[in-house]
Amino acid sequence: LLRTHVRPGTVLYVSKHNMSTVSPAFGSRLQYSRVGNRTVITLQDLREDDSDNYVCAEEVTGSPLLSASGTMVLVKEAEQACEKSSWGFYALIVVVALLLCALVCFTLYHMDVKKYFQKKKPNVVYEDMSYNSRRSTLVR
Repeated sequence: LLRTHVRPGTVLYVSKHNMSTVSPAFGSRLQYSRVGNRTVITLQDLREDDSDNYVCAEEVTGSPLLSASGTMVLVKEAEQACEKSSWGFYALIVVVALLLCALVCFTLYHMDVKKYFQKKKPNVVYEDMSYNSRRSTLVR
């Protein structure tokens, strides 16, 4: 695998004996697998400076020519401004939620909550108006 335009050079070289050499610029960011005539190369965690034309080339035995096909890779960095401001937004939401919880807890603590949930006993006065009770008061 070669880079051909921006930073020309070898990215991955695999010999006939399956010995591989990976460019230090890609180190652990490159993986490849080979099954028969088919080779799969995966580049991970791409950066802007990885943008280039990549060519898979194969040495033709007894010839100075290469058999090759290429792919243009353009990497654009995502804007980080939104991520930084979103942390502040989430922090603000958490602070507002905590203040709201504190306000509710403070209100419930200083309110007599039990009186709102107890069954109220009716104010009933019972007076015995039977003949026996009236007679005992008249005798005295």
